[in-house]
Amino acid sequence: MEPYLEITLRAIGAFFGLLLVTRILGKEQMGQLTASDFANAIAIGSIAAEMASDHKENVMYYIIAIVIFGGLTYLSSLLSLKFRPVRKLLEGEPIVVVQNGKILEKNMRKERYDMDNLIMQLREKNVFHLSDVEFAVLEPNGKLSVLLKSNRQPLTASDLNISTQYQGLSSEIIVDGKVIIQNLEMNGLNQQWLYKQLDMQGIDRIEEVSLASLDTSGKLYIDKYADDLQHNVRLV
Repeated sequence: MEPYLEITLRAIGAFFGLLLVTRILGKEQMGQLTASDFANAIAIGSIAAEMASDHKENVMYYIIAIVIFGGLTYLSSLLSLKFRPVRKLLEGEPIVVVQNGKILEKNMRKERYDMDNLIMQLREKNVFHLSDVEFAVLEPNGKLSVLLKSNRQPLTASDLNISTQYQGLSSEIIVDGKVIIQNLEMNGLNQQWLYKQLDMQGIDRIEEVSLASLDTSGKLYIDKYADDLQHNVRLV
């Protein structure tokens, strides 16, 4: 087999192999990487890259290695679900870094977590004063969970004894110029109703619509491909 063709086939195989392993391991492995997940992801990715580029070595060696690493990752996740000590060992545990507005430097040093990261992650939570923080917890995946002091928390409708209407998920009616018939029928509507709504907003063709979604109150949101904006905002 020609080297270029072999490398192409290996790359395609490695790509779909990684997709398969990722799907088997589950969404948690993608969205919330812990230290062990991160290490396994690098190892599996490196093996897949070698598999795609090294046409001199038997491809089965790399496939076996990927299967072993994927299997070990899956096994460790199962053990973590059943045994808390294993979970703490593999994933780590949350640690308090701010308590009652006071920074716990000892805990930060234990996790090798610096002040710049703390301040940055607090700003990402729209917290600009440490004195407003009741607790800040560094999670095993590196994210920071923040509980504000009670007098700094925003008021909710419940606090003011105000009744609110139910807000569920919006249904996507049109996506990329295509009608989602299933969602339309699930809401007891038909295409005639949809065309009427589009006509009311001066839209002649479904293909003009990038996204149309229906909220639980029956309001239809429509975004066209052609954005009629007089001024485009630029961030500098």
